[in-house]
Amino acid sequence: MNSEITQETIIQQIREFRDARDWAQFHNPKDMAIAISIEASELLEHFLWKTPAESEERVNDKKGEIEDEIADIAIYLFELADNLDINLTEAMKRKISKNEAKYPAEKARGSHAKYTEL
Repeated sequence: MNSEITQETIIQQIREFRDARDWAQFHNPKDMAIAISIEASELLEHFLWKTPAESEERVNDKKGEIEDEIADIAIYLFELADNLDINLTEAMKRKISKNEAKYPAEKARGSHAKYTEL
């Protein structure tokens, strides 16, 4: 049996969860964007004031909690995209293409400079 989940399947599960609780009324674009930011901040809390080595240790010690925060971000992001009738996979593909043009590998390789400074 294939354990892969499709984008449409996960979106349907998110809709069913939300709708069973009558939460769609609260999930307007502004509040969804705020929720994504809050969940991202909760993820960042795991790494605040930590060195790269301490961050690695934190991942090893708190992987389940970090996984939950990443999942919360993804759930809200998928729902927001769905609510706005944005195909997230297609949007990401388009954005990767734009990034490839902004950051050509021959100029950007090994650099953290912004595209305007390459």
